[in-house]
Amino acid sequence: MSAALPAPLSALPAAQLRQVRGVMTDIDDTLTRDGATEPAARAALDALARAQVPVIAITGRPLAWSEAIAAAWPVAAVVAESGGVALLREGGRLVTEFAQDEATRARHAERRREVAAQILRQVPGAQLARDSAGRATDLAIDHSEFAQLPPAAIAQVLALMRAAGLNASVSSIHVNGWFGAHDKWTAAEWMLRRLYGRELQAEVGRWIYVGDSTNDQPLFERFPLAVGVANLRRFEAELRVWPAYITAGERGAGFAEVVQALLAAQGGPGG
Repeated sequence: MSAALPAPLSALPAAQLRQVRGVMTDIDDTLTRDGATEPAARAALDALARAQVPVIAITGRPLAWSEAIAAAWPVAAVVAESGGVALLREGGRLVTEFAQDEATRARHAERRREVAAQILRQVPGAQLARDSAGRATDLAIDHSEFAQLPPAAIAQVLALMRAAGLNASVSSIHVNGWFGAHDKWTAAEWMLRRLYGRELQAEVGRWIYVGDSTNDQPLFERFPLAVGVANLRRFEAELRVWPAYITAGERGAGFAEVVQALLAAQGGPGG
């Protein structure tokens, strides 16, 4: 929760883990590697489901990409596009809900297209993320998934987005920009209120958040039980806020460490 380096996950007291109500997590490079779900992460999600510990996934990935995740994984909800849109189950079917109304989204979409064109003109090597066709509320520029942008170009993309009035953040693979006040933290608040009728601020210490990148900082800053998977260290130069704890393993193996510690403390399966 500060600029201080995180403690190892093993330092997280079991007494605190026993009070945990649920898990919130990033997806890319937290549960996946090269876009594919890591087996250890999927097994950990299944173990949480068996223990009836709810999981809410929060990602910068697009709505269309997230639909398959929401349908296949044992999660209570997936919030996509950095808080712009959510997928949740109601009555056995997936329901899509947006953070903004339709008229606002249409107005923002036109402006995002203009900003995207400007970035592609002005930043050498800049490319739209290949999943852009499935996006409903944000703009994504690829920096390390299929294209490679150097740090100076990433900074230029961020500057152009912010100069145009977009909020912007950097994930492990994309630079994302959107109009609106939402981010991963407001997404977490929205889903706790929407799913359970409770306020996250009142119980933030009873949820774990797991992430891997600079765009997870709004949650690292606010969750006492924020955990970074070990590959977070590659963003050391860019991080303003570290999570309280960090795993020994990277990506899905790191997430599985968190789940094993949680379930062991609570006396559930997988401990």
